[in-house]
Amino acid sequence: MNTASSRAVYSRASYSRAEYLSDAVVHVTGLAMAAGAVPVLIVLAALLRGDAPSMVGASVYGATLIAMILFSALYNMIARPDWYWLLRRLDHSAIYLKIAGTYTPFALISGQGWVLTAVMWLAAAAGVALKTISPARFRWAAMALYLGMGWAGFVAGGPMLAALPGPVVVLMITGGLIYTSGVAFYLWKTLPFHRTIWHVFVLAATAVFYAAVVVQVVIG
Repeated sequence: MNTASSRAVYSRASYSRAEYLSDAVVHVTGLAMAAGAVPVLIVLAALLRGDAPSMVGASVYGATLIAMILFSALYNMIARPDWYWLLRRLDHSAIYLKIAGTYTPFALISGQGWVLTAVMWLAAAAGVALKTISPARFRWAAMALYLGMGWAGFVAGGPMLAALPGPVVVLMITGGLIYTSGVAFYLWKTLPFHRTIWHVFVLAATAVFYAAVVVQVVIG
């Protein structure tokens, strides 16, 4: 285990039992919600639209959503230092895939934003490579890439945004603000329960984006 990983494992060891349990509750809740919500989304796409773009968009989004929550749960709940190097890479990489996966149904259903979405998947691939090589060394670059990908749609996604229903855009902005606000708690390492608070923000923002995808499927 390298020095950066050793420091991270030591930091995790300082968390109290209450912090671990509260974080576990958030992750189990998130997994249960995702396990029920993703099939509902795919069924809605099949019944209300039934076309290939909608089905592919809903499926890609659903797969990346479950992967993000699952790998986060494994990384934060399994206390095995010898697995840490792998679980950390899977957890951090899945976030990039989830961001790109969230753009996908909006682009496929609206028929706009193809170039932007392709760029997001390329950025996600770059982020996965970055995290695979060294999840700790490029921490600030990785954080900037997370946020940059998340907000890129509002900077460069004019045609796609114009094609989306108003409620969808409002939900996307709300979800983005929740995610971004939660970053402060992720970075506030000395705050008790900071991981639990951060993951509550993630779960809340994820629910808002899920609602945006559902609205897009129903009225987009």
